[in-house]
Amino acid sequence: MTTSAKKETSPFARLNSLLAGVEPGLPAINLTIGEPQHPIPAFVAPVIAENVALFGRYPPIRGTDAFRQTIARWLDRRYGLDATIDPERMALPLNGSREGLTLAALTARQRKPGLEKPVVLLPNPFYQAYAAGAEVAGAEVVLLGSGREGSFPDLGQVPTEVLTRTIAVYIASPTAPQGDVATLEDWTHVIQIARAHDFMIFADECYSEIYRDGPPPGVLQAADRLGAGYANILTFHSLSKRSNLPGLRCGFVAGDPDFLETWTRFRNVAAPQVPGPIQAVAVAAYSDEGHVAQNRALYNAKYDAALATLGPRVRATRPEGGFFLWLEVGDGVEAATRLWREAGVRTIPGAYLSLPLPDGSNPGTPYIRVAMVQDLATTQEALTRMARVLG
Repeated sequence: MTTSAKKETSPFARLNSLLAGVEPGLPAINLTIGEPQHPIPAFVAPVIAENVALFGRYPPIRGTDAFRQTIARWLDRRYGLDATIDPERMALPLNGSREGLTLAALTARQRKPGLEKPVVLLPNPFYQAYAAGAEVAGAEVVLLGSGREGSFPDLGQVPTEVLTRTIAVYIASPTAPQGDVATLEDWTHVIQIARAHDFMIFADECYSEIYRDGPPPGVLQAADRLGAGYANILTFHSLSKRSNLPGLRCGFVAGDPDFLETWTRFRNVAAPQVPGPIQAVAVAAYSDEGHVAQNRALYNAKYDAALATLGPRVRATRPEGGFFLWLEVGDGVEAATRLWREAGVRTIPGAYLSLPLPDGSNPGTPYIRVAMVQDLATTQEALTRMARVLG
């Protein structure tokens, strides 16, 4: 467990500075941004056309009845919940998960108004929206170490004094970029600690439907097994990854009804609404699993290609979930520069996605992140070039 208050610029801005003036040796292939490039589902355009008149109305911040009911049914079905999700009090639309993950920290801070030095717990590496949430809430960032083999954060390492000041913990499963998956036991442990110290769990489960073998357990699923409701828990999901719709900017949050009631009052005056036609697309997307299975198969084919092409020379692994390769290359900054200069393949150093520890070391330094978001042919070409440079 380590702490840091250092603020970082965007990892992509840092990458642009690193590679400024470096000419790529081959036509560029960009594998930096986790922006899915698979085909958009065929139902999207017709659904928008059918509901285009709704662009003429301000949408309610709570979303449409159809949206909330569809989300509740999907969560119940996906996680086999016995304590069903109440669509009236436990689900809200988001303009993608990022704005929700950031703004939720403000309400988490309001839950514990007497704290002089609030804390937000983060994994390391992490999605930059988590740090943004800590910053807007005026909270100290405490970086979590890993417990079991893999990269799932271990709250058991955090001193009690820190836990009493904690307002929220951000946890992703599958983790990004490593692709590790939380077990029900992992989630249960987090829930028990969060409830004992009364802080929020912000579970980023946006990659939940992109997995190799079996669907990852979810935080709501673990709470359901505990049988004490969904207090202290929010899960965040998005259509960006699940349905190849990053430009739609639509997702949802579900969980703790008391938190959502308070947060909705804030969102009603400060947060962007999700347009009616976009919510209609979400209803269609969360009612159809066929396109999700096809999407998952495309990613899995690219992981097969990565293992075959990179092989043991680059120590490529097949993560349990997500769509990144987290490659150990010795020096991520040096490797990213070489790959751009010699192969025209743009990747991002792992150190740009992590914060340094108090001793100055950075857990991301030995790695590069490779976003497996292009089509199979483009990905195969990039992997072949990478093997030449890194192998």
